[in-house]
Amino acid sequence: MAPRGATLLFLLCALCYSLIAIAGKSYYDILQLSKGASDEQIKRAYRKLALKYHPDKNPGNEEANKKFAEISNAYEVLSDSEKRNIYDRYGEEGLKQHAASGGRGGGMNFQDIFSTFFGGGPMEEEEKIVKGDDLVVDLDATLEDLYMGGTLKVWREKNVLKPAPGKRRCNCRNEVYHKQIGPGMFQQMTEQVCEQCPNVKYVREGYFITVDIEKGMQDGQEVLFYEDGEPIIDGESGDLRFRIRTAPHDVFRREGNDLHSTVTITLVQALVGFEKTIKHLDEHLVDISTKVSMKYPCFRSQLVLVCVCV
Repeated sequence: MAPRGATLLFLLCALCYSLIAIAGKSYYDILQLSKGASDEQIKRAYRKLALKYHPDKNPGNEEANKKFAEISNAYEVLSDSEKRNIYDRYGEEGLKQHAASGGRGGGMNFQDIFSTFFGGGPMEEEEKIVKGDDLVVDLDATLEDLYMGGTLKVWREKNVLKPAPGKRRCNCRNEVYHKQIGPGMFQQMTEQVCEQCPNVKYVREGYFITVDIEKGMQDGQEVLFYEDGEPIIDGESGDLRFRIRTAPHDVFRREGNDLHSTVTITLVQALVGFEKTIKHLDEHLVDISTKVSMKYPCFRSQLVLVCVCV
């Protein structure tokens, strides 16, 4: 029989392992799942997140690479029933002890996990995933914001998936059956059946989105909000893109990287010259002074001034 002190020590270690699992960000949190998630839900969550954060889609993005490593590590554990059971009871330290005692450990290379799961490169699998509609919105930006940079708050309303009573059909599993369509004639049918996935419903919700306008943005440039488009059940939401459009201005108009302004002058000013002050987009004053030779008088009633953006 084990000494009382050894038993107490074992219980304290087990408690510590459990507390460690609770204190940090759990593997379930990383995959955005609840602890009771099914194997199919784990696979679906990994597929979605791995495609989003894969290094091929985020070149040079260290944060995305770190996220991809976390996702792959979490999937390696939760997709293995033995490892998952140990993790649920004792946390990450329990997995380390299990590996040290001769159990399966060490894991796979993250890229190997991705390739094994998808059976090919990320772009190949991405085409198979059902995706909601993208939404493109024309956004009028003032010349002031385009010249100096700024932010715009936009009200967004869209359908959001919420839990609903009961179960539903989904893409988790397909059942094949035969339907008789005539004497001796049968048609093979495929039906989507799932007894595990909870039902969901669409609920309309609204919220503000902050759109950053960068200095010098051109008409037609887009600001992307990933997966903020229209949602779809058992798939990824589409993307939301704001397409920049220059709003009319009372004083200036933009042509490429130039600002144009039309100044009305009198006939006398056209003959002898004039001095004027124009307030720029950032409110600094621009002094304009012209002197026209009497030998070649100008009889135009308007003078177009061109200000180059710097």
